Amino acid sequence: MKDITLNTQRAPNSHTPSILSALPTAAYPALLIAFVVFFLAPLGAHGLWIPDETRYAQAAQELLQSGNWAAPHFMGLRYFEKPIGGYWLIAIGQALFGDNLFGVRIASALTSAATVGLIWLLGRRLWNDAWKTWTASLLYMSFGLAAGQAGYANIDPQLTLWITLSLVACWFALEGDTSRERWAGWGMLGVACAMGFMTKGFLAWLLPVIVVAPYVVLHKRWRELLKGGPLAILLAVLLSLPWAILVHQREADFWQFFFWNEHIRRFAGTHAQHAAPFWFFVPLLFAGALPWALLVVPSLRRAWRERKERRIAYLSLWFAMPFLFFSLSKGKLPTYILPCFVPLALLMANTLVDKLRQSDLLAVTRNGLLNLVLGGATLLGLIVIQVVHPVYSHQPLQIAMALVVCLAWAACGFIQWKRPANYWFAPALGLWVLVALLPAAMPQSVVDNKMPDQFIASHLDALKQSRSLLSNELGAASALAWRLNRSDVTLLDVQGELQYGLAYPDAADRRVTTDNMAQWLAQHTEQGPVGIVLSLSAKSGGTLPAWIPPGAEVFRENNLLIVIAKAQGPQLAPANVTPNAPAG
Repeated sequence: MKDITLNTQRAPNSHTPSILSALPTAAYPALLIAFVVFFLAPLGAHGLWIPDETRYAQAAQELLQSGNWAAPHFMGLRYFEKPIGGYWLIAIGQALFGDNLFGVRIASALTSAATVGLIWLLGRRLWNDAWKTWTASLLYMSFGLAAGQAGYANIDPQLTLWITLSLVACWFALEGDTSRERWAGWGMLGVACAMGFMTKGFLAWLLPVIVVAPYVVLHKRWRELLKGGPLAILLAVLLSLPWAILVHQREADFWQFFFWNEHIRRFAGTHAQHAAPFWFFVPLLFAGALPWALLVVPSLRRAWRERKERRIAYLSLWFAMPFLFFSLSKGKLPTYILPCFVPLALLMANTLVDKLRQSDLLAVTRNGLLNLVLGGATLLGLIVIQVVHPVYSHQPLQIAMALVVCLAWAACGFIQWKRPANYWFAPALGLWVLVALLPAAMPQSVVDNKMPDQFIASHLDALKQSRSLLSNELGAASALAWRLNRSDVTLLDVQGELQYGLAYPDAADRRVTTDNMAQWLAQHTEQGPVGIVLSLSAKSGGTLPAWIPPGAEVFRENNLLIVIAKAQGPQLAPANVTPNAPAG
């Protein structure tokens, strides 16, 4: 591990980086290598997580198949919970790299990398300090929430990119050195808002407003806002309007459902999806900031003391206003606050670098000790569980990777604790090892429950012969559809987030209940083999459903079943259950 030591003289002010030894020439190449090794290389090393990854993979695949780049569909059904833009990038990834795990996830990795690039750009402008700029990039890349989402196929990294671009553009628009720079900022703001709107909806317009409005009031920047703001609004509307009109022409009900259900009801409804209390994001802030959690409070405390300084005020509002807004929302998910980690990285870099320069190492030392304790406790817990009640069975590679993750976390914490001035950056390496190896180190029970596409992939040859497809679990159904490049999976006793799409008359044949399953199966086996993926509930006690026809081929892995019901004919033998080999 290369020694990256900061000169510990006290900086006379933040604009005199000459008191530091020069930033090593290998500093940015090291981040690029880390991105390739720990973010890009593992993208195809594990199956798709349900429900998000299978949903986005299948919906984007369907977009490519149908050529419908305007109205979102999922499993062949109308799916209006999100606009279309988030699927565009995932679809482009699959178009370029194929219908594979890498192609599905590459959009999240690259948009996360682009966000780091914007952090570098803004940090360079705010402080003109090579160490603070590089440290902010490192911190964001190694925040647990940000790094985890970079290898996860969903739209949160994309939205974070567009929100970051919006607010970076706003800073240049309001505080640019030249007229050309300010006008370019307003133009880029319009582009970012348009892309954000087509990715997530009106939220992409609201978040920049709730940050910029108090800033221009407090710092009297109304003149700049009134001069350039109309250009940004005009561009955002003009770039969004063609899609908004087209989706309305194709699906007249899109805007009514999307606006009321996904904005008003989710924010204020008494039965909002993913309802959580007001304080929900507070512990998640510290968890998401691992392995730098103990630097959060000193950084925010300093930001409060220096709130009258423009750049600190802007970053503080950028952090606080979205955090407060999402806390007020009835529906909450951990990834909602991902955009807040961008200003947090910049504020933390400002504090961390100055503390190191002043030889104030207490917070850094305690942060290392915390990581040592957490990593060591996780390692001990894994060993105890494996001895008392083994979760890994005949998986030597997976348990070895899990042990490496825990050891790396603890070791990097130990290094930061013992050598905080020299190896203050060590926890980043521990976190990168975690995000690279942990998903592939999951026990088989987790793989079967949360990554059903792996089990499906091991039986593709049999499933490809099926004329009809059926599943009783939405995540497994979407994994089946994506693996087979088909969207015509019938749903058994399940609606979930497809309830709206299933309510259309043309979707009546896409669902069936257990009561008439025998009739449905008899009808469809007359047309050819039927491929079925089932998730057995705990209530069933693992018992096979009675409607499985005699002679059907059944493969089982934990609570997952694959049933191949043969074309109708004389079949007198009972169903043949074959235990499946562990999916690789």
